[in-house]
Amino acid sequence: MPEGIDLIWLLLIVLVAEVLGTIGGFGSSVFFVPFAGLLFDFHTVLGITAVFHVSSNLAKIALFRKGIDRKLIFNMGAPAVLFVIAGAFLSRFIDSYWLEIGLAGFLILMSSVLLIKSDFTLNPSRLTAATGGAFSGLAAGLVGTGGAIRGLVLASFSLNKDVFIATSAFIDLGIDVSRSVVYVEAGYFTMKLLPLIPMLLILSFVGTALGRYWLRFISEQRFQRYVLGLILLVGISTLIFTVGDFGR
Repeated sequence: MPEGIDLIWLLLIVLVAEVLGTIGGFGSSVFFVPFAGLLFDFHTVLGITAVFHVSSNLAKIALFRKGIDRKLIFNMGAPAVLFVIAGAFLSRFIDSYWLEIGLAGFLILMSSVLLIKSDFTLNPSRLTAATGGAFSGLAAGLVGTGGAIRGLVLASFSLNKDVFIATSAFIDLGIDVSRSVVYVEAGYFTMKLLPLIPMLLILSFVGTALGRYWLRFISEQRFQRYVLGLILLVGISTLIFTVGDFGR
């Protein structure tokens, strides 16, 4: 259980990540994982992220529940759950240095593509949903975040904000529950971290509520570009910090 200033920083990161993740539609882990990595080792971050995301997605489902698209949940969710289990299992055998490099590369690539090709869309088919679910699940299991992939796929279906957030959260809930089991078994989330759970749950609801409130006043498309720029900077800084630590 983190204490003192580390706990304060962790909870602040959780709250900010939840607000930005709700407004931007990319999920909170895309912000939480890189910054939490400055406080804890990468495998511990994966464990905390999975549990945090369960709380986060419960909050989104509760506040945006009217927007759930059951067909998309099945088409994307089933392959996502299968592949997140595979990714979480594989993370046990890959050095955390390379996982962090993979996370940085993933953030840089996804944000750059979406910034350059803001009008990029995918064919809204069942195959697209299943493929996107599989890749987002694999990325979530390996590097802790797959929301950008899932967000790109869901955007191709031209969903309104409530449907987008609620459906993404429901799929993500299945992903997080599945990988949490693997991470706990692997020792990523230990008994010492259990007191964090109620704090994560409370901050998830507060952050989601704040994000939902601010969505009423902010253009989602414009804000997403700011978010993508931030994700790009996070990816670059993660790469620099990781390579620098490895060099020492």
